[in-house]
Amino acid sequence: MSRGFVKEDDQEETPIIPPRAALPDGVTNYVTKHGLTQLKEELSTLDNKISTLDETDERERRRALAVLNGKRNLLLERIQSARLLDHIKDEGEIRFGATVTYTIAGMPKPITIQIVGVDEANVKDKKIAFTAPIARALIGKKVDETTTFQLGNEEKKLTIKNIAYVE
Repeated sequence: MSRGFVKEDDQEETPIIPPRAALPDGVTNYVTKHGLTQLKEELSTLDNKISTLDETDERERRRALAVLNGKRNLLLERIQSARLLDHIKDEGEIRFGATVTYTIAGMPKPITIQIVGVDEANVKDKKIAFTAPIARALIGKKVDETTTFQLGNEEKKLTIKNIAYVE
């Protein structure tokens, strides 16, 4: 059939499904206990939205369902690939799940962050993904150890002040 006989209104655009937080190829999807709980709660919320979708326009309903189902599929992939790292006992060294307090040379206040999975990371909550450059600079270090971190064109000197593992 010629394109001349197709109404423009009949053409549906493929919905854009926002990607999940980046997880580099070949990197294990580590999660904390809290992070896994958050993923499962997100799945429950999505399932609820899908089952209670109240859209009267059929085209809008199909579009909304496509977006929700797409998000659900991406979330299921993350949950299935999740590897729970729980009860870490190596408190002398910074590892996944650690809450770390460090200072940056020349700055007056110490900074405290927790190293978590990519889906749990949230800078506002001071939770940093284990794949982030600052986390990679800290992992393996011990209290009072100093390391460097490249921030743009500047090299910053970090000193570890405290390491804690909270369940």
